[in-house]
Amino acid sequence: MADLPSQIAELWDRASELGPADHDALAVVTEAIDLLDTGQARVAEVDQATGEVIVHEWLKQAILLLFRLRSMETMEVGPFEYVDKLPLKRGYAGAAVRVVPGASARWGSFLGAGVVCMPSYVNIGARVGADTMVDTWATVGSCAQIGERVHLSGGVGIGGVLEPAQAAPVIIEDEAMIGSRCMVTQGARVGRGAVLGEGTILNPSIPVIDAESGDEVGRGHVPPWTVAVQASRRREFAGGEFFLPCVLVLRHLTEGQRHDKAQLNDILRQHGVSA
Repeated sequence: MADLPSQIAELWDRASELGPADHDALAVVTEAIDLLDTGQARVAEVDQATGEVIVHEWLKQAILLLFRLRSMETMEVGPFEYVDKLPLKRGYAGAAVRVVPGASARWGSFLGAGVVCMPSYVNIGARVGADTMVDTWATVGSCAQIGERVHLSGGVGIGGVLEPAQAAPVIIEDEAMIGSRCMVTQGARVGRGAVLGEGTILNPSIPVIDAESGDEVGRGHVPPWTVAVQASRRREFAGGEFFLPCVLVLRHLTEGQRHDKAQLNDILRQHGVSA
């Protein structure tokens, strides 16, 4: 029998022919989703040698096939009723995960030991590393990869990237702190230990600029161990002068430096923003 990635690839090639009656195909896809759910596989990861994001395309294909192969069903959870194609994740106590009432995660997402989910949402294919806080009304979109010891503050929106299957998802690396109401979408990346001030919007079209040099250090990628905030820069157009969004790197932290909230607030207050 072909290995699981090859079986998924074969099903993907004839996806238009598949439907809920294809029980053998569903069994194969379910096996792949179970690997995501238990953390034995992940949609994407950072290559430690090159720093590049590696996308395991066959797992994204499995997720997309799952929606084609499952039917809508009604689910009752306590007094609540849901109608969906996917069940909710289960087994939190055995996984050493704390989930506060009002929080939910879909089957096919992974939550590491010590994760705390306040009323929030984690979508299929997402991975949330050990000891990470998903704070109130934060959302973790499909296939997003959240590292260990990360704090996603209240109202943070981590966008999902499911299609096309080869597209890199959002990556939040270990020990990052994402301030309230930040939006990180479309495969953007926040480096290890970085801090985003409140309300920062980051996507691959947003330039990231070093405040000391004025140089653009990338687009949609906040460097590791930095403090960055939402900003704007002046641009001339035929219709006049306008301000376009950017992300401004205010400070470079010492690698491995723990996030002291009082110190961070002092840094950000100097520039009229807060974490």
